Amino acid sequence: MGLVDNLMAKVSNFAQQHEGKVDRGLDKAAKMIDERTKGKYSGKIDTGTGKAKHAMERLAHRGTGPATGDRTPPGAPPPAS
Repeated sequence: MGLVDNLMAKVSNFAQQHEGKVDRGLDKAAKMIDERTKGKYSGKIDTGTGKAKHAMERLAHRGTGPATGDRTPPGAPPPAS
């Protein structure tokens, strides 16, 4: 396992263990920023917060799908054997 794979495994494990805390932290930071900007950027803050939560969710559930070991994109033909 390479350095990047090892790092991604650790990040994924962290995301799984602390998913709720990270979500609450993102919400708290978004609320604070929205208050300081007096709602001027509410839409952009909501969009950014949603994207950050989605990224954390993907990290938390990385590798929990089918254990096929391949990285064939969806819709691509299967590799020839």
